[in-house]
Amino acid sequence: MIRTFAAALAFFALAASPAFAERAIIRGLDKITGHASDYALTIGRPARIGTLEVIARACTKSAPEDTPEVRIYVEVFDHPPAREGEEAERREIFHGWLFASSPSISAVDHPTYDIWAIDCRA
Repeated sequence: MIRTFAAALAFFALAASPAFAERAIIRGLDKITGHASDYALTIGRPARIGTLEVIARACTKSAPEDTPEVRIYVEVFDHPPAREGEEAERREIFHGWLFASSPSISAVDHPTYDIWAIDCRA
């Protein structure tokens, strides 16, 4: 119920936002290697960042005359390596808004990877 409401809210925010985006730009950091990369996520399509599967559901950007802010609604799933003879488990580890101006407000809690919002593009 809550997840359905959150998804509906995300789609409403996308429709009501001043800037429509087809792609969400996020930055992923591998904490082990220290390597950071930018990823262009097509809205609604999954992308892999290491063992994570990230799906951007909405991306909004404030109007030029307002305080700059980028908001991306994402669902993040972890696919940890499976033991021999077992099937890999898919676990949801985060769903919610990422804010470019305040990445610590809603952060993805994962021991190996960090992701945060960068931009929205048409």
